Amino acid sequence: MGFSKMDRLLEKYTKTTVPGCACVIMKDTEPIYEGYFGYADIEEKKPIHEHSIFRQASTTKLFTYAICMMLYESGEFLLSDPLYEYLPEWRNTQKFTTLPNGEVVVVPVEKPVTIMHALTMACGMPYCHNPIPGTPVNPTLRAMNEVMTELCKDGYIPTLREEVRAMSNVPIMFEPGTHWQYGFGSEIVGALVEEITGKTVRQNMIERIIEPLGLKDTATLLDEEMAKRLVCNYAVEDGKLTKIPSEQDARILVGSVPEGSRANLNASCKDFAVFMSMLANGGVYKGERFLGRKTIELMSTNYLNEDQLKDYHNTYLAGYGYGLGFRTLMDKAGGNHNGSIGAFGWTGGTGIWAESDPVENVAIVYMHNTRPNQEEYHHLRVRAVAYGCLD
Repeated sequence: MGFSKMDRLLEKYTKTTVPGCACVIMKDTEPIYEGYFGYADIEEKKPIHEHSIFRQASTTKLFTYAICMMLYESGEFLLSDPLYEYLPEWRNTQKFTTLPNGEVVVVPVEKPVTIMHALTMACGMPYCHNPIPGTPVNPTLRAMNEVMTELCKDGYIPTLREEVRAMSNVPIMFEPGTHWQYGFGSEIVGALVEEITGKTVRQNMIERIIEPLGLKDTATLLDEEMAKRLVCNYAVEDGKLTKIPSEQDARILVGSVPEGSRANLNASCKDFAVFMSMLANGGVYKGERFLGRKTIELMSTNYLNEDQLKDYHNTYLAGYGYGLGFRTLMDKAGGNHNGSIGAFGWTGGTGIWAESDPVENVAIVYMHNTRPNQEEYHHLRVRAVAYGCLD
């Protein structure tokens, strides 16, 4: 049987829901399945292939978290350290709180934001990538939007350090560690990496992951040749696919942005599978160690308490908890998941799904390119078929 079921599933996707997709499965650092279907550009009839490059969006975070934990196991910090010991502007953090009469006020936090809070999305800062039209209801997001509007006025592109420094003046949503809120924590982690190493996140990615792993089809900024292999994004509406420009396209070419601005990865499915395979195999790839096995166990341990899990839970994430930047499987029955307890990974923007299974030493990466990405429909089916095909 092999992976014929996966071939049939991905072929069905390209005939019904997506313009093109790719999937790579690796075991013991070797590919055991590669599938490339449909088009990277429908209008120009460019097929998806091994070297097609996808915008990674939020799966970029996984590189940042891995680098952060390389520094952790080198003794550069403790997870319990207050953030202000490395990013001094975070010393006097304040929070929004609601009084019994319903009035929203700003008060000092009871305990400082720690590095662990940033890694586990428990620092109380939702996402605010760019100025948001209108006035957000959430007071923290509203304050973040005001900061970002000022920072980005006249088309200015800030560095990551400038963003994180500016956001330190915004009152957070809740007492650190009491809730889970997906958002700005990963940017804070990136700033921490920059402060400790004295190098940008981009340069750390190149030196610590991209070059050592031999990822030839991965970059935060694309040269002219790589840009030609970038997969187009498509909007899906009423079963029709319409090509849409990405607002980030103007910021992913070499020389288009400051070196120190946010680093958004662009990578082929196979390259990202190599990275996930390293994690699935205890931090080792082709005989070279990148992370310690016990450190990866720590990264893939659930950190969320009962209240935080309520913030985190939805049908897409059913069965998973959240570790140090990675979702991690806690309950196979609860998630209808036919993989292994402790399997961990994350999802990105327009259809990226990546998971490492340290029990089977297997990495599974799937990518497509649509908005909305219908992640629950596509990803959970890929997951079920991929694990079902394992010998």
